[in-house]
Amino acid sequence: MKTKTALGGLIVSLMIVSGAAFAQGPTSVEVFKSPYCGCCGKWVEHLRKNGFNVVTKDVDDVPAARKVLGMPERYGSCHTAKVGQYSIEGHVPAADIRRLLSESPKSIGLAAPGMPQGSPGMETPTPQPYETLLVHLDGDSSVFARH
Repeated sequence: MKTKTALGGLIVSLMIVSGAAFAQGPTSVEVFKSPYCGCCGKWVEHLRKNGFNVVTKDVDDVPAARKVLGMPERYGSCHTAKVGQYSIEGHVPAADIRRLLSESPKSIGLAAPGMPQGSPGMETPTPQPYETLLVHLDGDSSVFARH
């Protein structure tokens, strides 16, 4: 009887472990962008190359999508995205998104306002320094990363 119980416990444990491993597949990102923006597509490629599962949705009104996701307009860029519970605005590097998900701060999400030259999707021979901002629940922000 003890053998059956131990075997049953082992099977349940293996199912839980394998289920957890399965659940840890690529992180999904839903991107809302204009169908006419080339740099948005390059940012999507950057995320995919960095292991994210990206679904794009072409929209006619990116600011409306941004509003629905809760990101204040003042942080706006050419595309907006949703990953987990967070909004991601603009050309935020994949490493910053991974860090956000790892640290799980109580916030709206991350933003790289405007279209910073040298950010993912906005590569240029003369990149400019820029910051990724952590947008707090009250709409204020602080520097999350410097690039």
